[in-house]
Amino acid sequence: MTQNFPITGLRSVEIEVPDLGAATAFYTDIWGLFVVARSDAGVWLRATGSDPYVLALHAGTEPAIRSMTFRVAPDGDPDALVAAMIAHGAQLAAPPVKTDEPGGGTITALRDAQGRTIRLVLGDDSIAPLPVDLDRPERIAHVNFNSDDVDRDAVFYTKALGFTLTDRSKMMAFVRTNSDHHSIVIADAPVNTLNHVAFQMPSWEGVMRASGRMVDHRFPIGWGPGRHGPGNNVFAYFVDPFGIVIEYTADVLQVDEHYRVGWPQDWTWPPGRSDQWGIAPPKTLECKAAQLAIPFA
Repeated sequence: MTQNFPITGLRSVEIEVPDLGAATAFYTDIWGLFVVARSDAGVWLRATGSDPYVLALHAGTEPAIRSMTFRVAPDGDPDALVAAMIAHGAQLAAPPVKTDEPGGGTITALRDAQGRTIRLVLGDDSIAPLPVDLDRPERIAHVNFNSDDVDRDAVFYTKALGFTLTDRSKMMAFVRTNSDHHSIVIADAPVNTLNHVAFQMPSWEGVMRASGRMVDHRFPIGWGPGRHGPGNNVFAYFVDPFGIVIEYTADVLQVDEHYRVGWPQDWTWPPGRSDQWGIAPPKTLECKAAQLAIPFA
């Protein structure tokens, strides 16, 4: 029997940057997204897939992640989700409102006990996908955030938002809300900050080609290329001009309710390895520092 999730996926991420023009230029000309709307409030960028946008840029004094937006299933009950989230420690940040953002729909915003803003969108419109382009992202793949209590936050996502735990390594919990192995990754850390945002590429070839474009523009690889253990996805990490870690990824494992949850003993590497292939060099110090530094606004 196919699982029915109350949330169908991670739709978009909203960030704050100190230079809106420079951020727009980077995420379009170099990273590979397209502007779909501009206003005094920000810039909205799409990928090649059917999401109305995947990244929103807003002006801020310091780089920060403003929110993560999840799409509620068409037959889902956003009121029940809100009630469950509040019962698990979240607070209502903004009541349901029709939005004039690209895609429209009704958005409700909540803030979890650690200050992360989660938005639930219901009834937003899809847009016509663009032709597949190996060099450009298709959608948001996942958000990885840091947590001073990984199991606490995993319980929040499974009990309040209806996600399923897919794997638990020594340092991370992987939870999903569709057939992708993970949409959210929760990483053990002393701070509750953003770790990174991953963008789905059409294939591992696309990861390599887009990474080459980044290197051509003098953005060194922070970690990778390699193939992760949990999720089996190919990865290459970079630090954007504002200190936000972003990832090109592809080939994420597709799973169903029969998948056996892995535990720390299942996810170990020989000394010196940090990925399945064993070719990824150690993560750069800049990347490590950036993965802890970006707060939730």
